[in-house]
Amino acid sequence: MEDNKDKDLVIGYTTGVYDLFHIGHLNLLKNAKGMCDKLVVGVTVDELVAYKGKQAMIPFEDRIEIVRSIKYVDAAVPQYDMDKLTACKKLGAKYLFVGDDWYGTEKWQAYEKEFAKEGIQIVYFPYTKGISSTRISEALRAVRKSSLNDVK
Repeated sequence: MEDNKDKDLVIGYTTGVYDLFHIGHLNLLKNAKGMCDKLVVGVTVDELVAYKGKQAMIPFEDRIEIVRSIKYVDAAVPQYDMDKLTACKKLGAKYLFVGDDWYGTEKWQAYEKEFAKEGIQIVYFPYTKGISSTRISEALRAVRKSSLNDVK
């Protein structure tokens, strides 16, 4: 017998690299979980990070385990490509959660129309000002460079 409870579950989906996990990541996951029954998080694999011209400091296996361990996350899955619509459809997600740094861009306005045709709503959460993995990485590089100069 099929369980009707599962049919009523509101599923949400979000993705990210989650390198150098910080409070901005936690805020997004916490807010997302508040809008759905089941939160599935795609964690970008190292190969896709490289494709985007970057390099994660933390290996994929560690990043996905960190995300999996967060109490707001019901499931963490590898993100192999940038096709969020296909992922949402496959998961039966009603919502795609992203940071509001994408809001109003031409690309995301087009996504909103595509997703709406499939009955999926894109929800933008406030970007946590002053914090990002990129800024943390830059600060770490500066500190390391400074301490290397102190040794000389």
